[in-house]
Amino acid sequence: MKRNIIRTAIIYLFLTLCFNAVIFPQHTGVTVMKSEDIFSSAPFSECHASTIAETPEGLVAAFFGGTEEKNPDVSIWLCRNDGKVWSSPTEVANGIQTDGKRYPCWNPVLYNVSGGPLMLFYKVGPNPVEWWGMLMTSADNGKTWNLPQRLPDGIFGPVKNKPEMVDNGILLCPSSVEGNFWQVQMEMTADTGRTWSKVIVSTERGKYNAIQPAILRHRKGKLQILCRSRENCIVQSWSKDNGLTWSPLSATKLPNNNSGIDAVTLVNGEHILIYNPTTIPEGRWTGDRTPLYAGMSRNGRHWHRIAILESEPGEFSYPAVIQTRDGLVHIIYTWKRKTIKHVVLSMKN
Repeated sequence: MKRNIIRTAIIYLFLTLCFNAVIFPQHTGVTVMKSEDIFSSAPFSECHASTIAETPEGLVAAFFGGTEEKNPDVSIWLCRNDGKVWSSPTEVANGIQTDGKRYPCWNPVLYNVSGGPLMLFYKVGPNPVEWWGMLMTSADNGKTWNLPQRLPDGIFGPVKNKPEMVDNGILLCPSSVEGNFWQVQMEMTADTGRTWSKVIVSTERGKYNAIQPAILRHRKGKLQILCRSRENCIVQSWSKDNGLTWSPLSATKLPNNNSGIDAVTLVNGEHILIYNPTTIPEGRWTGDRTPLYAGMSRNGRHWHRIAILESEPGEFSYPAVIQTRDGLVHIIYTWKRKTIKHVVLSMKN
């Protein structure tokens, strides 16, 4: 009996240590500083596809919300954080047309131009195959917005994840087109959205259906994108010329359950990836998007887990991640389509 008790105690201690090492990421030099809901009540029943940016006056987050995804009443909503609390959700854009017809809004993306405006990209249309790109800007860090402008045909702006200002001064927007075959394209503007060009990221047709790329920066101007796919893995492509040309898409060893991801390169050159580390039959989403992990890499090829953000059943999805000027990492994501969760990580050892 005593031997069994001792064995049980040893097993319990071992499991406890393992649990702490996994669940409490301070053992890897990462500390969860904050975990909160951006809002607890809202004038809509569902929300999804959040985005976050830092401004001189604090954080700004946006997402779409309405009765249900694809419903015409789905609008773009925004919350601002002054360093203490988040403001209540405020509608900043909707899909009402000049003829009175209304379409749902989709996938907002915020980007704060250094010395320039806060940009808000989003999509409007009946579905992701037929939607079109829209752009609004704010000169006062998200308090007020100018009238939305429709982007040129075939240009959608960053389709889910934040743009990157590359070394040649061009804003590189990670985009994609959906349909029978998914296609990644990188869109470029040198004048904050007035004029555009694009390049297609090639793939052997039918091999990788990829959308919603996230951009990582590497040494000597090298860029990498990581993309959601239907092929049960995150796929990647590389550029050596500031995004003008890209290698063909290739598979990584990272699983993907046909759900959105996001990634960011830290000031120290390391990379953070937020993703659902699971696969699903034939790449078809089945309803759950869980667990949700944060991973880290030094080279963009080999990744290790640094935090489990969610592990219970449900939908925890469509993350967005940035690093703020103070070095903290801010992650937001859909929490069961009922609210947007905000998690802050300290990367100090």
